[in-house]
Amino acid sequence: MNDMNKAKLDYYVELIEAQLKQLTASKPELQGRVVEAMEYSLLAGGKRLRPVLVLEFARMCGVKKPEKYVAAACSLELIHTYSLIHDDLPCMDNDDFRRGKPSCHKAFGEDIALLAGDALNSMAFEVLSDAAVAGDIPPERAVMLISVLSKAIGTDGMIGGQVIDLASEDKEIDIDTLNILQTCKTGALIEASCVMGVILSGRFDAIPFAADYAKAVGRAFQIVDDILDVTGSFDELGKPIGSDSEQHKNTYVTLLGLERSQTIAKQLTVEALGHLRYFEDYEFLSQLTEDLLTRRS
Repeated sequence: MNDMNKAKLDYYVELIEAQLKQLTASKPELQGRVVEAMEYSLLAGGKRLRPVLVLEFARMCGVKKPEKYVAAACSLELIHTYSLIHDDLPCMDNDDFRRGKPSCHKAFGEDIALLAGDALNSMAFEVLSDAAVAGDIPPERAVMLISVLSKAIGTDGMIGGQVIDLASEDKEIDIDTLNILQTCKTGALIEASCVMGVILSGRFDAIPFAADYAKAVGRAFQIVDDILDVTGSFDELGKPIGSDSEQHKNTYVTLLGLERSQTIAKQLTVEALGHLRYFEDYEFLSQLTEDLLTRRS
């Protein structure tokens, strides 16, 4: 990524980080422990890819100051963090580390971690509805945003993907089932991010193109994740490598092998870049998409 686009990414991430800090700033005495747990996981780092996609698709669709929608964009990071907290729980993936730190349930206990995830889920929709009440987003668009996000995390989205994932442990599945699993578990929230950016702009004609881009980049993103679980390190990933294999999970690497997985990730990236041609001034997102393919974390 060139210096100009790196500065733009840093600007977006700075805005997002500041908004996330603000969302968890108030810690009432009696309920403060759960807010501390929310903040612990929310501010533990991460690429902030999903809210960045919201802001950039809004900008590419004509919003001159996309930063005015940073709160709405952060609803995606709230949901993403909630999903990570719950994924790490002993009843799910049972991971002790996340982003180089003890998982939320290791730091705060399973009960508070569970509630912290629940609270982040609720807060995402509070943020979107509050933006409509305040007049920052037209009510009809806010309803569309809530509809897209709720569907992305439901039984046909993220939660459904996790159910398939759990049911597939210690079993052999075919590539079509794995594609469905990851389209739901990882891809649905990435697609929601892109589509929500378009909705904020009011350019509803662009929704199919944003969705097509997201489907391709979401699949590529997951394949790279699977590759990194084999080729990465704890320092790079912030969690032990090889955890997918230890838990007998089906991944693109276990089904297709490392080399074939790398080839498909590259093909999907090219496909995603092709869908960006519908939009104007897409150089930043084009470079970000290419960087996701070669990332090490």
